[in-house]
Amino acid sequence: MVTETGGTLRVLSVDGISLVQDYPADSAAPFSAGWNLVPWPNRVAGGRWTHEGTTQQLPITEPERGHALHGLLADADYRLVERTATSLTLAADLRAQEGYPFELSTSVRYEMHQDGLRVTHRLTNTGRSKAPVAVGTHPYLRLGEVPTEDLKLVINADSHLEVDGKLIPTGEITAVSGTPRDFRAGQILGSTALDDVWTDFRRSTDGGSVHYLEAPDGSRVEMDMDAEFGYIQVYTTGDFPSDGGNVNAVAMEPMTAPADAFNNGMGLHWLEPGDSWDIGWGIRHRRAPQEGE
Repeated sequence: MVTETGGTLRVLSVDGISLVQDYPADSAAPFSAGWNLVPWPNRVAGGRWTHEGTTQQLPITEPERGHALHGLLADADYRLVERTATSLTLAADLRAQEGYPFELSTSVRYEMHQDGLRVTHRLTNTGRSKAPVAVGTHPYLRLGEVPTEDLKLVINADSHLEVDGKLIPTGEITAVSGTPRDFRAGQILGSTALDDVWTDFRRSTDGGSVHYLEAPDGSRVEMDMDAEFGYIQVYTTGDFPSDGGNVNAVAMEPMTAPADAFNNGMGLHWLEPGDSWDIGWGIRHRRAPQEGE
């Protein structure tokens, strides 16, 4: 199920197994659940950045830390532009505004497959000047009713991005080997609290990467990211509202750039006038191995 406000993913199940944490239909998306993070994911420090010698000031949407959070389309009214038996495509336009003097046409396509969901973002620069863009998304993954503390988290990344007390990158990237942030072989979550970013992925032959949560029986919910997604943020929370009362979700957020990309330039993509950028990710369910497999 997808909502028109923000074009967000609210419900996803495969073979009757919930793969994202839902929330009451009459409430706003809590903790940025399912948001499309455009034209930047995560934060811009102080909401300030400089473009061609001019300081830009974005609205402060995370007042407790003083940052501009998660882009400009969270509350946008997306419109349906295409519907098929297995897919939905929604679109929203981004007009030049305070702190972001550029124009974009954006769309997000949700397509169901036998084992999960494929999501494709398209950004088109409809303005007259080159525009800085980055994309992220904020799904909370779950594996049916398996409690979060029983899930094993696997992040196929060799490095961890260090941040300061306000969650802005310090510029230091640390090898995970020998540290508590090495999730390459998987760690049972238990009571582990995370709000962390990884990079330097172990990639597949097509350049993409896969990260996942695994249940004790070996079944998995996977986050499959295209090569353009060079960062993943994992966030755990214990107070996610739910109709059912059970909270079994972990935010696994694909990002083309980390926090403060408008200032540090990490992963930032520059889109020429008239050009488009297509990137994608997916959520897949892998059933538990059967005896003899």
